[in-house]
Amino acid sequence: MFDLDAVQASLREFRLDGWLLYDFRGGNLPARRVLGLDQKPPGSRRVLYYVPAQGTPRKLVHRIETAALDDLPGEKRVYLRWQELEAGVADLVKGSRRVAMEYAPRVSDPYVSRVDAGTIELVRDCGVEIVSSGDLVQQFEATWDDAQWQMHLEAEQYTTAAFDLAFGLIAERVRAGGTVREVEVQSAIMDYFHRHGMTTYSPPIVGVGPHSGDPHYEPVAGHDAAIGRGDFVLIDLWAKMDRPRSVYSDLTRVGFVGDAVPMRYDEIFAIVARARDAAIATVRDAYAAGRAIQGWEVDAASRRVIDEAGYGKYFIHRTGHNIGQEVHGNGANMDDLETHEERLVLRRTCFSVEPGIYLEDFGVRSEINVFVDSRGQVHVTGGLQTKVLAILAQTP
Repeated sequence: MFDLDAVQASLREFRLDGWLLYDFRGGNLPARRVLGLDQKPPGSRRVLYYVPAQGTPRKLVHRIETAALDDLPGEKRVYLRWQELEAGVADLVKGSRRVAMEYAPRVSDPYVSRVDAGTIELVRDCGVEIVSSGDLVQQFEATWDDAQWQMHLEAEQYTTAAFDLAFGLIAERVRAGGTVREVEVQSAIMDYFHRHGMTTYSPPIVGVGPHSGDPHYEPVAGHDAAIGRGDFVLIDLWAKMDRPRSVYSDLTRVGFVGDAVPMRYDEIFAIVARARDAAIATVRDAYAAGRAIQGWEVDAASRRVIDEAGYGKYFIHRTGHNIGQEVHGNGANMDDLETHEERLVLRRTCFSVEPGIYLEDFGVRSEINVFVDSRGQVHVTGGLQTKVLAILAQTP
């Protein structure tokens, strides 16, 4: 539900004159969620809703769909011709100087950039400065309430337990003198999720040997590999409770099919674990000091550890992503590689920390989730893996 008072308070906090929310055929999901329209079918014509930092909101809708924004407060103006649309946009932002839109400079943030360049040009021609709504979107689309935090904790119990199930299946088959295929382990995890009332947008990653060195490897029946004694295995899984507004748990762990782990695997894992822990410490230190922190800083802290160890070129993705109702949510990412993420790490948001080193014969990733609560306390969920799991050394 749209909360006008909260939005206007945030606009004043960020020293903005207003927020122009624009949508065409459902293409601006963050805006639709902020306005409480995401559960309704989008229309076929452009709609604009302007929220000033103070005062009454203003709507601009097409004559064919005049009721498109009737659930929202404010004054309505109807357009038909393109000239009326342009005049209507100018009227919406009249008297404003700094206006937020779902826009990001250059190619800095595809999660926020939902408004087409032509519309941006039109608004700029009205004499206003357009700034990114990235942190506004986070406050109203990426933050969790207490119920969502509890659903995350519940999901985390099952995602963590799924590792025990998966590594246990591998150990059982290998101890019996056989092997187990990647897809079999994947299917066992999915069955476990379904039995416990969970859902996910896609099956987990189960990668053995060289497959673990591909960050987005997807095992496919008939083209997957067998897992046997002496193999290195990476499992990356994500799921949420199958309920409205539930949020994801997204974790990665690694293991070796043997009673003792070869030094090479332990050495690489130790570097990754230090990078993971450096990212967590950066967030905790910033909040303890009362200092605002941007997503790129978390990535830089993690990446520095791997760079200094000489493996920088093998860390080929950002350190983490926002987590929400989608596993890759619309809040700040921990990224100074693919983008220079300047959005803030806000309270009541969750993100992954998952540095990795991907070599030709194997890859290591350690992934946990970090949630900053309303008091600024930093919580880590998913458990900190401290060493490569010796799968056959576990008690049957």
